[in-house]
Amino acid sequence: MFVDRQESMKRISLKSRTCSVALAACVLALNAAAGETNGVRRVSLDEFEKLWQAKTNVVLDVRTAKEFTAGHIPGATNLDVNAADFEEKLAKLDKTKVYLVHCAAGGRSARACEKMKHVGFQSLTDLPDGFRGWEKAGKPVEK
Repeated sequence: MFVDRQESMKRISLKSRTCSVALAACVLALNAAAGETNGVRRVSLDEFEKLWQAKTNVVLDVRTAKEFTAGHIPGATNLDVNAADFEEKLAKLDKTKVYLVHCAAGGRSARACEKMKHVGFQSLTDLPDGFRGWEKAGKPVEK
């Protein structure tokens, strides 16, 4: 009888661990499906445009000043992620606002979002298609 009870407890423990792993996998899958990775939302061009149109969010263009001057999303603020003073300028921003972050094609904005998340920014949305995708889709551009 004691052996059966011990065996039953092992089985319950194993089933419990299996359920925990399955639950964790489901949560990760749901986050990925929602476009969220490590607290940063990655959205489509249309979703980014809707968030931009709200006018309550901050559009942060992390490309170079030269790229920004050549064309940018109207109302965007330029903060070059590769500039030596990026972290210093970042520290001056309000960490509680919603930031819509983009670069040319998604690589630099992903890095910028990671840096921002690391220093406490609470709401970050990344545009993986970048400004090139925005412009190609015929979205508004300011020069």
